[in-house]
Amino acid sequence: MNLELALRVGDRLGGHFVSGHIDETGTLSRLSQTGEFWELTVTVSPAFSRYIVEKGSVAIDGISLTVARCDDISFTAAVVPHTYHQTHLPQTKPGDRVNLEADLIAKYLEKLAQPSRAETFWQEHGWDVNPMG
Repeated sequence: MNLELALRVGDRLGGHFVSGHIDETGTLSRLSQTGEFWELTVTVSPAFSRYIVEKGSVAIDGISLTVARCDDISFTAAVVPHTYHQTHLPQTKPGDRVNLEADLIAKYLEKLAQPSRAETFWQEHGWDVNPMG
């Protein structure tokens, strides 16, 4: 398990927005060293891949990482030596299931882009529900 201290009120915001919850599991399909860095590739469902963007963030087993590359079924994240050696990643091998969490902002944006059930109800009955006019 990998734990970081929670953000305190008044702290400067920066970095990745993950909360420590599991959205889905994926399969580690590749783990390789490139120079002093490590790259890991995780196979995911198309439903989860919608939240993954290059240079975006994703948490793998609680480790918040930056996405280097992605497609519809997988993504690759680069891992710096400190993170690799201070987490359980050295014990992880291809074929292992990993817990995944998508960036929190992506999940909020998806929800905000969908009409709520109340909006849909009022629209079906001829009411304009756009509060901004």
